[in-house]
Amino acid sequence: MKKLTTISTLLLTALVTAPTYSSGFDVDWFVGAGVGYQNDDVSGVNASNGEDATFEIRSGAILQQHHRLSATYGYMDKLEQHKFLTSYDYLLPVYDNINLFAGVSLGAVDSDVANESSTEFVWGGQVGAMYVINDNWTTEVSYRYLAQDFEENHVEIDNSQQVMVSVDYHF
Repeated sequence: MKKLTTISTLLLTALVTAPTYSSGFDVDWFVGAGVGYQNDDVSGVNASNGEDATFEIRSGAILQQHHRLSATYGYMDKLEQHKFLTSYDYLLPVYDNINLFAGVSLGAVDSDVANESSTEFVWGGQVGAMYVINDNWTTEVSYRYLAQDFEENHVEIDNSQQVMVSVDYHF
């Protein structure tokens, strides 16, 4: 867990200080929130259905109009699952106000299943489409797959899959 905390801290520090070191760098800061559906692949003796609504809050920056870095906190009530993710997405403009994106995520998930709590490293990827409403607002639809290795009290979570709708405010 200390390695994950160190890596996350270094990534966040790089994200925050990057604009300071290069004055000609185009940086678009944002904060946002999203809601969606999550399905966890839960198996084992004490397993329960892993489907539920999920929400997230996030912040980050779009660099040079094509590279998005973000930090995300997500929560799913059913498994009392807290997600802490850092992500990179490549934005591909396909029409006036529409971008497609694909990227990778890594972080930690704390899950409480069958009266056992465990924090696990997660990694995966996401794809989606972003619509630019105006200079300050964007919205998107995305799909994210996260592999994880939760195994406590004869219950396993192999992966999480999410479909999200998000709105971001740009500074």
